[in-house]
Amino acid sequence: MSISKIRMTSPLVHCMTNYVVANFTANGLLAIGASPVMADEASEVEEMVSIASALLLNIGTINTRTKEAMILAGRKANEKKIPVVLDPVGVGATTFRKQTVHQLLEAVKFDLIRCNAGELATIAGVKWQTKGVDSGEGEIDVEQVAQQVARQYNCLVIVTGPSDILTNGEQTRSIVGGHELMTQVTGTGCLLSAVCSAALSVEGDPLAVLHDVLQDYKAVAERAAIAGPLGSFQVEVLNALHDISRGEQ
Repeated sequence: MSISKIRMTSPLVHCMTNYVVANFTANGLLAIGASPVMADEASEVEEMVSIASALLLNIGTINTRTKEAMILAGRKANEKKIPVVLDPVGVGATTFRKQTVHQLLEAVKFDLIRCNAGELATIAGVKWQTKGVDSGEGEIDVEQVAQQVARQYNCLVIVTGPSDILTNGEQTRSIVGGHELMTQVTGTGCLLSAVCSAALSVEGDPLAVLHDVLQDYKAVAERAAIAGPLGSFQVEVLNALHDISRGEQ
């Protein structure tokens, strides 16, 4: 399933995401034919989730208020049986972030954890040198640790990088391609988490669905990099998403 299937169903994706990337995430979802909503008020999140097709929890600018709202939303999503995706942005940077992700993983059943290698290491309890919300430095067998985390939390895991790793704990796939400019602008990983949320709302085998989405997203990066310099890269990502979602190769 390519991202063109998302356009056919136009899912409502409830994104409880960080304020750095909210606009780019919303525009990216619109570019593929999905409908974004960014509600994070505790008194309305359960009602909003009840009409959504998928839920994304992104801790990039987490605080105590939004943490509690995320737990409420996640539990309601589990009750409504809609897919829930966790993006543990910078989880290893502070104690508060680690505690928040631990609480979320305890309280909510996630369908997918979408992270980088550093975030994966922190979730798995493996030593890693973090650098704010960036991946940082360390040495782990990414595939093996991703499989471990997938089995531990009974979910899919995507670890993005030069070669993306996708696993359900038993089957593992590697997706190559893309472009390094994806790491030099804010929000491309967060947008991918939102696109994966939308994709999981579409019928099909989740592993196969996400594999195709990751391939498409690599193609988006390659197409956007050709179109112009770094300053216009985000715009070209939106253009490429729009084109590919409409079946334009």
